[in-house]
Amino acid sequence: MIGEHLRRLRKARGLTQQQLGKELGISASAIGMYEQGRRAPDHKTLSDLCRYFQVSSDYFLLEQKDGEEAELDQLIAQFQTKLMSQEGLMFNGEPLSRKEVAQVVEAIQMGTRIAMERLARGKDAQNNGM
Repeated sequence: MIGEHLRRLRKARGLTQQQLGKELGISASAIGMYEQGRRAPDHKTLSDLCRYFQVSSDYFLLEQKDGEEAELDQLIAQFQTKLMSQEGLMFNGEPLSRKEVAQVVEAIQMGTRIAMERLARGKDAQNNGM
């Protein structure tokens, strides 16, 4: 679970395992083991990953998503990376801080989850003859 999400975020940022490990102060082999599911990060490392990628722990800990949701997650991660790299990004004429950009992305993620849950409930209702 954690591994797929970690790999997706790392690749969306264009980072190697070595680069990410250096950013977080852990070895590239640890990153590789997390991505392969052979090892799970401890609480501090998970917290560091969440801060680095500006995602909630739910992102890493929720069950694996199907292809459609995974693709949406990848698009959102790429969008977040692009927003974070923009200098002087503004909203209504006011510059946005990194924290505010992270909040915008979090709102998009939450809206996406809600929409996907509604779609899933609608499909379940159709399949049950409602």
